[in-house]
Amino acid sequence: MRGASPSQSNMSRWPAAKAKRVLAALERIGWQLKRQRGSHRMMMRPGWPDYEFTFHDQDEIGPRMLARIAKRTGLSPDDL
Repeated sequence: MRGASPSQSNMSRWPAAKAKRVLAALERIGWQLKRQRGSHRMMMRPGWPDYEFTFHDQDEIGPRMLARIAKRTGLSPDDL
């Protein structure tokens, strides 16, 4: 990408994905459900701060939000 900042070029690696698919990927890399209230799921993983996943299963999560989730959870595009 010409003229794009490094953070923008990293975001383009992320495809949009359904929340159900992202949640399954988080579980595959070691995140576990700690508690749930409605669509708010508190996830835990040893060595990481808890992460609140607040999406309905059919929600479409865009590349920018996926990049934010990745920063806090260690998720990578290859995990999806």
